[in-house]
Amino acid sequence: MSELTGVLAVYKPAGFTSHDVVAKARRILGMKRIGHTGTLDPQVTGVLPLCLGRATRVVEYIQELPKEYVATLRLGLASDTEDLTGTITESVEEVQVTEAEVLAVLNSFKGVISQVPPMYSAVKVDGKRLYELAREGKTVERKSREVEIYEIEMQDMVWSGNYPDITFRVLCSKGTYIRTLCVDIGRALGVPGVMVKLERTMSAGISASHCLTLEQIAEHKEAGTLEEHLIAADEAISHLPKHTVAEEKKKAALQGQRLSLRFVAPEVKGSGDFRLYDLQGEFLGIYALEATGAIAPVKVFAQA
Repeated sequence: MSELTGVLAVYKPAGFTSHDVVAKARRILGMKRIGHTGTLDPQVTGVLPLCLGRATRVVEYIQELPKEYVATLRLGLASDTEDLTGTITESVEEVQVTEAEVLAVLNSFKGVISQVPPMYSAVKVDGKRLYELAREGKTVERKSREVEIYEIEMQDMVWSGNYPDITFRVLCSKGTYIRTLCVDIGRALGVPGVMVKLERTMSAGISASHCLTLEQIAEHKEAGTLEEHLIAADEAISHLPKHTVAEEKKKAALQGQRLSLRFVAPEVKGSGDFRLYDLQGEFLGIYALEATGAIAPVKVFAQA
């Protein structure tokens, strides 16, 4: 039996790390070549696309795409981890804030914003992950990084005693820390803030409705129907432009040779990577236009 190839959309349960999900999938599928496309904290649920077999070669392209989350933020409390898994470090007796004020602040976060990665994160400083330093009780200076918030909207505001819980949906760029966004929203409202709950509802165009649970994956594997639920590697990177190579140059393209632009249609514009197909629609691989004006392979998928 040939190795499974494609993108498997998993719905990650709470209590699992992304690596736990990969390990579980390896056991279920009986294969080693599996890669995930973006870490989720253990308590976070939601969309975690896994790349199987040769599709692991598109992980970096999928990781770059926008992600959507639904988060719940509690105003009035702060913790050392920026979520409720940590130790409460600050609290106020009551919060006085209106829905209109919350809406205005949420709206102010649209666009390019600057974030300082939380201490409890996987970012490396001097070769050590921040969460390792945080567990040792250390706090180090972190460089701020720019991320982009494409969309943000409030879904609910419910009062629990003196503290409001605000649920919002956010569509954002790779590398956005939603825990930090919750803290920054609280700060903009003049009160401490902490993330209560987080679900990733979309990653790289794959929504939660496309996902299978680990139990369902095991059932489909047993029934021999799992392949029907895989997303083809080239479909998963459909944001890359699509081009076709002339039949007489297909073999040369698969052998990694550089080709003249005139053998590719439509005309290639720009220097970014693109998907290349033969005239029958077979995905050959990812190619790019070089400064010399020639087409060069980045990752070849089909066999020569």
